[in-house]
Amino acid sequence: MNGDRFRNLGVNLFARHPRNPVVTTADLPYPANSVFNAAAAQVEGETVLLVRVEDLRGISHLTVLRSEDGVSGWRCEGPSLVPDPEGHPEELWGLEDPRAVWLEELRCWGVTYTAYSRRGPLVSLALTEDFRTFHRRGPICPPDDKNAALFPRRFGDQWALLHRPTTKGQEAHVWISFSSDLKHWGDPTVLIECRKGAWWDSARVGTCPPPLETPEGWLLLYHGVRQTVSGAIYRLGLALLDLQDPRRVLRRSEEWVFGPRAPYELSGDVPNVVFPCGWILDRATGRLRLYYGAADTCVGLAEARLEDLLAYLRECPAP
Repeated sequence: MNGDRFRNLGVNLFARHPRNPVVTTADLPYPANSVFNAAAAQVEGETVLLVRVEDLRGISHLTVLRSEDGVSGWRCEGPSLVPDPEGHPEELWGLEDPRAVWLEELRCWGVTYTAYSRRGPLVSLALTEDFRTFHRRGPICPPDDKNAALFPRRFGDQWALLHRPTTKGQEAHVWISFSSDLKHWGDPTVLIECRKGAWWDSARVGTCPPPLETPEGWLLLYHGVRQTVSGAIYRLGLALLDLQDPRRVLRRSEEWVFGPRAPYELSGDVPNVVFPCGWILDRATGRLRLYYGAADTCVGLAEARLEDLLAYLRECPAP
């Protein structure tokens, strides 16, 4: 490897906000153990986060936070989506890790989240127009499955979903599946595989925020896990998918581009974790805000320029 390669590493693409962590349990109007892994949206000029909150029992629910600047002054009216074991038995042990994407065709936001059932985690879907009222659609993928995110539009007559099914004793990869009705999913294809050996994403990989449409392809941020003698390390990588056929991976970063380094990322309920579920692009400025769970304890904010991410991916190899 030559020196130019080392000078072009992607670890400086994202810059942490100086006020990190931007959300802690102090921003909630009720007691909780932790707040993390937030979906993100821009709604009526405000930043909306749909955060995962773990209560003092250890059961998670989802809560909406709103802020004018996306950094401070968060307003919270209380839990927004709480487990409903009677109406939705698949939610018995909680709701986790939401991703939200605007579905222009339906004029609403599609929120995929993990429902923690007695039989294991599965993917559920809810729709909302304003993050005040949510309409549960129920499970869309059976256990064991999680880390799901919708594409914002159809391909032909088919919606597309990124998700991470797992089978005990087998590797966990990112898959893509298709549906005509947002309920019944088929045509599953492995999209991004974890890399064996000493790689930073060798243990498992999973989708982070929903894919972002750019002129060069669908920008995908994914998490990769490496298992070490001290435990797991969660870091982030980039990929680019074909605009017309998202089953085609055009580029994939070899290096991780963002990983735990700050004290609030290294220490917490689950140390050495950065885990984003949402990002917001300001198309006027090209600035991207990434909201991520830090050590399963709080929410951090990192920022990047979209053009820098695409320029970096242009130099990455095709799989």
